[in-house]
This record gives sequence, C-alpha cells and structure tokens, in this order.
Amino acid sequence: MKKGLLVALVLLISVAFVSTVFAQAKPEAKPAEKPAPAPEKAPAPEKAEKAKEAPKPKPKPAGFVGKVEKIDGNTMMVKSKKEAIGFDVSKPTFKGYKAMGDVKVGDTVSAKYTKDGVMITKIAGAKPEKPAKEKPKAEKKAEKKEEPKPAPAPEKKPPEAPAKK
Repeated sequence: MKKGLLVALVLLISVAFVSTVFAQAKPEAKPAEKPAPAPEKAPAPEKAEKAKEAPKPKPKPAGFVGKVEKIDGNTMMVKSKKEAIGFDVSKPTFKGYKAMGDVKVGDTVSAKYTKDGVMITKIAGAKPEKPAKEKPKAEKKAEKKEEPKPAPAPEKKPPEAPAKK
C-alpha cells in the first residue's frame, strides 16, 4: 500500500511540474529573413540616408504661450488667443532675453512657473507687430480731398483729311 501511495504521489508531483512548463508562452517563431536585394537594385546610400532624415516636428514650447500685453512692476500679462494670464516676475529667469527690460509689449513669449520663479522664453519665430498708423481714416480722406487733381488733358481731334474730288 505504501508503494502505491508513493507512486501516485510521484506521478502527481511530476504532472504538476510538467504542466507548468507547458503553460509557459511559446517564443514566437521569427519569420524567415528576406534575402539581401541584388546589388543593382539596392538603393543608393544617399537616398537611404535622406529617407531616414524625416522632418522632425517642432517641439512645443513649455508653459503658457502668448503675446506680452503689459508689464507693470512685478507682473506681466501674457495674452493668448483664448485667455490672458498674469505672471509674477519678481524672480524671473530668461531664455532669449538678458533682463526684464528687454521684454517688450507685443513680443511673443512662453512663460511658466518653476521652483525658482518664472521662466520667460522668447519665441524665435514670432514676428514683432508693426505699429498701427496714427492717422485716422477721416484725416486720410481730408488729405485726399485737399490734393489738387491734375486737369484732364484736352482731347485732341485727329486732323481732318482733305476731301477727295
């Protein structure tokens, strides 16, 4: 009886260990590698390098991006298309500027808070706004009216041809 129990116990343990081995995921079979193309069909190394050098997307600036609306003492208002946010610039750090005096109204900047204060980054691709013309439309119309218009040139009639007899 002891031998029968021992044999059953050995079979049970061996089945337990063998079944865990079969339960493991099978490694995926690698597809057969394609043979190297013939030398005359191989792409030129220059073309292969150009294909690898795909245009990289421009990184988005971190923080709030917008135009400087106003600067008052220790605050700076930055306005984006959707909203305007005020930043405390008592301890600023800069990228693209040397000091707070370099930041001008109308500049496009990225501003974000850091542990040391606020980081102000100049957006390089932004074009400064052109100042609006000071003359209102009414003055422009008045100027146009005041300018003397050149008199129209008198119409020249073609000379009359002599009558045929």
